Amino acid sequence: MFKKTVLILMLLFAGALVFAADSDKETISVTESEQISQESEIAKEQSIQSKINDIGSKILNANKIQDRIVFLYDTRAEKSLLEIDSTVTRRQVVLYDDMYKFTQNDDEIAAMLARGIVTAQRSYMGPVNGYSSAVKIKAAPKKFEMVSDKIAVDYMVKAGFNPLGLITVIHKSCPQKRFDRFSNKNLTSKRLAVIYEYIYTKYPYFLANNTYIENEHYQNFLLTSQHNRKLLYEKIKTGSKEELDYE
Repeated sequence: MFKKTVLILMLLFAGALVFAADSDKETISVTESEQISQESEIAKEQSIQSKINDIGSKILNANKIQDRIVFLYDTRAEKSLLEIDSTVTRRQVVLYDDMYKFTQNDDEIAAMLARGIVTAQRSYMGPVNGYSSAVKIKAAPKKFEMVSDKIAVDYMVKAGFNPLGLITVIHKSCPQKRFDRFSNKNLTSKRLAVIYEYIYTKYPYFLANNTYIENEHYQNFLLTSQHNRKLLYEKIKTGSKEELDYE
């Protein structure tokens, strides 16, 4: 009886050791998996940051922009810089992950960065170290939005990017509101129409040699912008110089 009891206890002890060993292995396995996942995420962010830096610097250099502007990916980068110097946020372009996910090529990334560069440049303009520019923007945000889109097109073309990428990325990422009368932003459809007109009149090459013609998002833009584009074609046909009231 005593021997049986000892044998049972030994078996139970051995089983406990095996279970503990398996648990340790499982814990180590989970920890290693988490570490690999974290390292993979860091590598991904570094890759995106490197791409943003390269495209952003290319736009700055091609357009001979002498203002010092930095580019950051995601919210954590902005937060860390805010803790150092809050004024730096006025001279940086932050591309957040929830916007980056809408980009599918370098043209669209360049479009977002070019728009950000225009805003960052304003912080260098005017008296009081650029603060007066911020006041002007707040006073006429819709006008500034339209002007900035056009300047972004110029910057993209100068840097060798296709400006139609600005149309596709805005078309994908900016929803259509019911109206813009009491808003500080233009209707997305109106904004896209103005960009299209600007490209049509200043950079017709990109429409005559349209590499986006089979792009599903550009095709959807063409489908949803028929009315506004008809207004543009009528304007061109009649030789009118009036500013169109796009919808």
